[in-house]
Amino acid sequence: MAVPEVDRCGESCGLVVTTAALVAAAQALAQDDVARRYPNRAVKIIVSAPPGGGLDIAARVIADRLTKMWGQPFVVENRPGAGGNLGAEAVAQAEPDGYTLLAAQPAPLTTNVVMYKKLSFDPAAFEPLAIMTSIPNTLTVRLDLPAASVADLIAYAKANPGKLNFGSQGVGTTPHLTGELFARLTGAKLTHVPYRGTAQAVNDLVAGNVDMLFFQLDSVREQYRANKVKMLAVTTAVRIASVPEVPTMEEAGVRDFRSDSWNALAAPPKTPAAIIAKLNDATNAALKEPEAAEHLRSMNMTPVGGAPDAAKIFIRQETERWAEVIRAAKISLD
Repeated sequence: MAVPEVDRCGESCGLVVTTAALVAAAQALAQDDVARRYPNRAVKIIVSAPPGGGLDIAARVIADRLTKMWGQPFVVENRPGAGGNLGAEAVAQAEPDGYTLLAAQPAPLTTNVVMYKKLSFDPAAFEPLAIMTSIPNTLTVRLDLPAASVADLIAYAKANPGKLNFGSQGVGTTPHLTGELFARLTGAKLTHVPYRGTAQAVNDLVAGNVDMLFFQLDSVREQYRANKVKMLAVTTAVRIASVPEVPTMEEAGVRDFRSDSWNALAAPPKTPAAIIAKLNDATNAALKEPEAAEHLRSMNMTPVGGAPDAAKIFIRQETERWAEVIRAAKISLD
């Protein structure tokens, strides 16, 4: 009887398996050694947004703490453009050694892959280190709009289909998608008005030139406190301590509505797990540092942190959730 081909291997197969195991063990030891020595030179954090915003502030707070923690400079470099894609592309193409990191808002890690016809990088391939902060969004309307609550607003919108508009910082931004989510969940027909930035949109809301904004709390809180606009709801799961009188969207009657902005820190694809773990531990420690945490909270950002796997799952869930909104609204970008 012929011996099956699979049995002819004999001792040579065992040698191959043993060699492969030894190689894998040697590689793991080498990675651990690199991680132990990390960082031994400057680390660059590329921020995919302009200076001065929440993402930039969060990245600089973390960079400052990591610099003090490890005695090596963590240098922030702003590289905005193309909805965050320019910064993300630069990090995606960097060496996966932990010396180039990405600080990003949701778009380049989640929604851009759905909206853009072509990307030069795979958002899902990044290695998330942690969600640094979350930022509450709001539903804020012009002062003379005949609506004192979200229920009033929905009723007015349905009685006047297409009459109400909402502003955003541009097509595909979180405020734009949040407005589309609101329209989808409530049945209100709204017109989107894209702006080139935050300030002009807020000024137009105060002047009554635009009806509503789904902007971050920090962008409209001053105008709300000055009674120049009305804040009908926050889009977070719980009320915000700085505006405790403002209900959540769920409390206002719109179920399954959530739209937090957030800032993530990520490494290039294929960055070794040992370096990811080391950076994650340090980032979590930085976010828990009392002075850093208080500084972030003073800017209406909540420190988050957590494990890399949790961040990866969260980003995937956000991608899937917003993809439904994007496809329903037929939003696309070149």
